[in-house]
Amino acid sequence: MDPFTIFATLAAISGGVSARASYISGRVQEDELKRQAEQEKLAAQSRELQRRQELNRALASNMVGMGQSGLAGEGTPASIALASAKQVGISEGAISLTDKLRQAQLRRAGSQAAQTGKLQAASTLLQTGTQIAGAYQGYVQSQTPAKE
Repeated sequence: MDPFTIFATLAAISGGVSARASYISGRVQEDELKRQAEQEKLAAQSRELQRRQELNRALASNMVGMGQSGLAGEGTPASIALASAKQVGISEGAISLTDKLRQAQLRRAGSQAAQTGKLQAASTLLQTGTQIAGAYQGYVQSQTPAKE
């Protein structure tokens, strides 16, 4: 086997292994970021549940306090409680939106990592092809007798 064939074979194998490693690295990053997005979703649901429980306790406490002070559940105290509940609802919506945006960002980053891995793999293969072509051209020139 001539030296060029050995070099070309080794370069092709090396390039293929490097390309595969880049591709797999991108996929692993994508999977990790998707897993983080899912964890963030579960954490957001847990935080939302906790906030709602706190709100319910606060509203119940307000109602008990009004009842003990002899106030009915109507009129100004009830209006204040309703306004407070609406304000909390708006805040909940903003927090929920922020959580969803964070999850979407993690998913996009995962997709981008996978795409980057694919591009790196393609780049490695192209570089390997270029190296082999350059080596082949040098080999051919070294095998051609010089004209005098």
